[in-house]
Amino acid sequence: MTEPLPLLPAQAEPPSGQVDLTLTQTEEQPRLRADAARNRTRLLEVAAELAAERGIGNVSMEAVATAAKVGKGTVFRRFGDRAGLMLALLDHHEQQLQAAFLMGPPPLGPDAPAAERLRAFGPAVLRHERAHRDLYVAAHADLARHYLSPANHLRLGHLALLLRQLKAPGDIELIAHTLLGYLSTLLADHLLTERGMSMERLEAGWYDLVERLGAAA
Repeated sequence: MTEPLPLLPAQAEPPSGQVDLTLTQTEEQPRLRADAARNRTRLLEVAAELAAERGIGNVSMEAVATAAKVGKGTVFRRFGDRAGLMLALLDHHEQQLQAAFLMGPPPLGPDAPAAERLRAFGPAVLRHERAHRDLYVAAHADLARHYLSPANHLRLGHLALLLRQLKAPGDIELIAHTLLGYLSTLLADHLLTERGMSMERLEAGWYDLVERLGAAA
């Protein structure tokens, strides 16, 4: 499994009031004791459950403490403030997705042929980010920083690896960027919300792209 992605240092809230959730590279975070790591994971699971039930905008430090049956100070000690909690929650979800495509079962994981993994990757990302829409929309708000984030680099490298295994023609890095652009949270959100497209249509478009690459190879 990959190392946890480092989080962005605490910053002031943007003028819009939205928390900047861009994952970026920082100094290595200190390792938590096993019990502390379990408690942190439990708090993140509770926060994720609350976000699914109420929407991310209604998840507060107090609500997480109450649902987890711990003191509010425990939550503040683990995450610092609500922005820190949101960053940690985004990182938590991203690691779940990474674990699925790096070491999960077929067709997304490493035991499947490259063509099947590439085909499965698109719908997995689309559905994962749609399930956590508010977090990922906030994370993609600053595209310049998003392109430099470790999470984006890992996805790009994964796609490039699969394309090389398929012996896809052309500039592999540029093709990987193009495929990743198709999976952009902001584009998918626009197509689903503003254009009224279905998730099934977006997935069919991904399959078509992958099949064209396969035919070219």
